[in-house]
Amino acid sequence: MNGGETTADHAIRVLDALETAGCRVSLEGGWGVDALAGRQTRPHRDLDVDIDVEQEARVLAVLEKLGYRVESDRRPNRVELVAADGSRVDVHPLAFDADGDGVQTGPAGERYVYPAASFVTGTIAGRRVGCLTAVQQIAWHGGYELRGVDHADLVVLSELTGNGGASGA
Repeated sequence: MNGGETTADHAIRVLDALETAGCRVSLEGGWGVDALAGRQTRPHRDLDVDIDVEQEARVLAVLEKLGYRVESDRRPNRVELVAADGSRVDVHPLAFDADGDGVQTGPAGERYVYPAASFVTGTIAGRRVGCLTAVQQIAWHGGYELRGVDHADLVVLSELTGNGGASGA
C-alpha cells in the first residue's frame, strides 16, 4: 500500500489506458493544477478526471481492468474508485454539446458548465495531458469549505494567472 497517494506514474498509467481505449479525458483538481504548472507541487490523494458521459461505461471498464473498484457512487455527479495500492480516480461525467461545452450534473440536479475554451493541455512528468484552465479551476474552488490542499492549489493557480488574472493557461 502506498499510503493512499496517487503518483504521477499512477496518473500516466490511467491516462494512457483511457486514451488507448478512445476515451476523452481532462484533468482537474490537484493533478489538473500540476499539469498546468508542468510540475508536481504536492502529494495527491486522487486523480480527478473529466470524461464524456457517453463514454462512462467504457471508462469504468478500463479502470476496472487496471484494478480499480468503485468506492463511492454519487452519479450523476461523480464516481470514486480505489485500487489495492491505495491510488484513487475520481470520475466526473460531463455531457458535451455540439459546441464542445460540457455540463456536469450535481447531486441535486445543479448544472455546472465547463465552457469548451476551458479545456487545454498541460504536462505530467513530460507527458502532454488534457486539463482545465487555471481560471476554470479557480472557479471550481468556490462554493465549499476549502481544505489545506485547496489553498495550496489556489496559490499555484494564482501564480499561473498572475494573482487570479485573466490568463487561462
